[in-house]
Amino acid sequence: MQRQIIATDKAPAAIGTYSQAVRVGNEVYLSGQIPLLPETMQMVAGDIEAQITQVFDNLKAVAQAAGGDLADVVKLNVFLTDLSHFAVVNEVMARYFRSPYPARAAIGVAALPKDASVEMDAVLRIDHCAG
Repeated sequence: MQRQIIATDKAPAAIGTYSQAVRVGNEVYLSGQIPLLPETMQMVAGDIEAQITQVFDNLKAVAQAAGGDLADVVKLNVFLTDLSHFAVVNEVMARYFRSPYPARAAIGVAALPKDASVEMDAVLRIDHCAG
């Protein structure tokens, strides 16, 4: 199958040797997003809730650039430098997702790029995608 590279200026530009997302058929693999503002490439100001919200906004922008939305997420990975923020992830996630929810993993990590407190990546299945 042919790979299609997904890119949008509505999410932070890749800061390394990766693509924002790659679509293969009707599956889309979203790279990890941290709480960067796409306009400035600076970390969003505010508490962990603001950071988690920015990450979901970034994921949503990439999903939409691929022809889908967060409703198409089948797997979400959450990386936190402090697992005590897990409850906040659930609160914010409830604003972006409806049942049935995607499969999810939450992983505690020692550090993330640019000293972020949270990073997420996702896999989408978009049945209406051509390819």
